[in-house]
Amino acid sequence: MPEKRPVPVSSPSLSGEEERLLKQCLEEGWISSRGPWIERFEAAVAARAGRRFGIAVSNGSAALEVALAALGIGAGDEVVLPAHTIISCALAILRVGATPVLADSEPSSWCIDPADAERRITTRTRAIMMPHLYGLPADMEAFEALAMRHGIVIVEDASQMIGATCRERPCGSFGAVSSFSFFANKNVTTGEGGMVLTDDPAIAARARAYRDLGAQPDRRFVHDDIGWNYRLGSLAAAFGLAQLDGLEARLARKRAIGLAYRDRLQHIDELVLPPMALAQGPNSYWAAGMLLRDANRADVDGVIALLAARGIEARPFFWPMHRQPVFEREGRFAGNAFPVAERISDAGFYLPCGADLPLATVDEVCSALIDILRNRAG
Repeated sequence: MPEKRPVPVSSPSLSGEEERLLKQCLEEGWISSRGPWIERFEAAVAARAGRRFGIAVSNGSAALEVALAALGIGAGDEVVLPAHTIISCALAILRVGATPVLADSEPSSWCIDPADAERRITTRTRAIMMPHLYGLPADMEAFEALAMRHGIVIVEDASQMIGATCRERPCGSFGAVSSFSFFANKNVTTGEGGMVLTDDPAIAARARAYRDLGAQPDRRFVHDDIGWNYRLGSLAAAFGLAQLDGLEARLARKRAIGLAYRDRLQHIDELVLPPMALAQGPNSYWAAGMLLRDANRADVDGVIALLAARGIEARPFFWPMHRQPVFEREGRFAGNAFPVAERISDAGFYLPCGADLPLATVDEVCSALIDILRNRAG
């Protein structure tokens, strides 16, 4: 009997349309970062997000970097971001020469807290970077009002949220500029890839230049600024176009899986489950995230290890920025505490939630987790 394969925390959902479009792209001879496939993908993603312009780049981290550069953010500027997020957010700010300023998280959404973010604003603040996390939307209405009061811009990091909504608007449609990631665990994947989105033609033009070594659009090898080679290839764009066709079905399936986890785990006292919806919008269940009650990271790591021993992959939540060793060594963020972010980071983890995950496997995962928690309590 063949050995049972482990249950991955995420796996790409493929329809077969990917192979057809990849073959067509190859037959047409488009493999570089120029040509109609890139343009089609950019237009299609921008339309889904309700944006005028999309600028395809090599990954989601590059999208944040290009977005900040296109806004003219740099040395002497501050950008407020949540302490609990992926390090890509802070690195993008640092790489354009600006200063990251941390704010705490909101307990219900696990996203940046508008009230604490406002307290962090100074005369040097140029922007607030707002990631939506684990399928829960940040309170964009509150941040739009905040940005207007203080004359700053919003950078919406919608990396995990293509197809999701906030205040009945598409995630990715907010702020001066927004971004998506198309990494393998996203609801639309190109393997690696990302996109900058905006409604401003000047910002779009600068973003296109920065992703292409700072080149002038109409003069090859003539460069106005220092940019990056962050271009996306045509094959990836063709793959992404195929993925867009199945997005709605994938989102519906992910929500069904997330609700199945909720149904099976909501009575387990050791777990704190996320809300099915917030005032700003529904949980899209990009991830099946939860908190281990009254626990620290060692406890979470122990549960993850026991799940792995049963052939089930799980992952911890992001490590908070002020505790990152790279930042601790240089004294950045020293003396700051972010209790909600610390709690979420210490106690959070997520279970398998790929769009093709059978509900029978959800049952198996839940049974294993419940058994592990009962043995741990005993």
